[in-house]
Amino acid sequence: MSLALLLPAALAALGALLLPLLVHLARRSEQRPTDFAALRWLRQKPRPRHRIRFDERWLLCLRLLLLALVAVWLARPVLHGGAGGRPWMVVVPGVDRAALRVDGSRTELHWLAPGFPAMDAAPASAGPAQVASLLRELDADLPPETPLTVVVPAWFEGADGQRLRLSREVEWRVVERAPPQPERFAVDAPPVLAIRHAADRQEAVRYLRAAAESGWSEHPSRKVSVASPGQPLPADADALAWLVPGELPVAVRGWIRDGGVALLDARAAVGETVVMTPQWSDPAGAVLVEGGALGRGRVLRLTRPLQPAAMPQLLEPAFPARLRGLLSAPMPAPARVFARDYAPETGAATHPRAPRDLQPWLALLIAGLLVIERWWATRRQRSAAP
Repeated sequence: MSLALLLPAALAALGALLLPLLVHLARRSEQRPTDFAALRWLRQKPRPRHRIRFDERWLLCLRLLLLALVAVWLARPVLHGGAGGRPWMVVVPGVDRAALRVDGSRTELHWLAPGFPAMDAAPASAGPAQVASLLRELDADLPPETPLTVVVPAWFEGADGQRLRLSREVEWRVVERAPPQPERFAVDAPPVLAIRHAADRQEAVRYLRAAAESGWSEHPSRKVSVASPGQPLPADADALAWLVPGELPVAVRGWIRDGGVALLDARAAVGETVVMTPQWSDPAGAVLVEGGALGRGRVLRLTRPLQPAAMPQLLEPAFPARLRGLLSAPMPAPARVFARDYAPETGAATHPRAPRDLQPWLALLIAGLLVIERWWATRRQRSAAP
């Protein structure tokens, strides 16, 4: 622990310590010697030297202490560091509590869940906890001296793509559990495409329909719905090619917000503010398709007409795969990990801790001493000054 002052210039207020000294010296003026006429015939003796004397020294010391504490309070004292406190053990939800081995009764037991609830309470989240994020948060909140033990099952959800690195040594305990069932990751199926077009966009429709029907041949049962803009979208459609100039209808915007993906004509307008970023560029770097998020869905917009003269990529063999990649939803990142391969490393920077403010405690001490000083200064049986 170390003591520091955030405003050391306030110690100049220590000059006020002269005030009680001057007050106690001034009280001697109340004591004037009285000459008696009969004493003037006595032989005159040399007078002793006058020494500076202070009356009621303990009251003077108390007043000096009060002023010194006020000056220190103005300087804003803080305390850095401190004891690490009791050891912590955090447990990933899903671990059998009977398998825990607690070293000592001083260890604090908590779930590794949002809010780090005590083991006596239920975890705050019923879903899979983000183990990596929670451990980084706990590492930042706990004092550097606090020992930390993490109890994890043999495998768990909630990992991220970066290897976990903390600022402290962590005891990583793995509790055996049944191995997970192998996940069957389905091949990303092509989207069910619906095309809504204006009368003068028939040529563009041919290229999109050919790419969907010939390039996505592993699902021949999926038919492309082609109709005029006024026709409703199929119930199973999850991708839309909107080849109609002008602003999007409200119904189409709502469909996108609910999770749909729409490829818009170059002359179509979203009708809302969408931050667009390049999604497909040609070898020269010119943007062919830009896109952005709208609610839970995505908006893609062409930057040029769907014609071979303006977009030669329509005639390339890779166009069906490119169109499928644009309209398909991104695959979720894997989050399952085996615990023995995910033990955290050390070497991360120690998170600075906020110093403890001592002003409230000093204020209480000053208030208590002030009450004592007032009682002492106003009591009836004060010693009279000589």
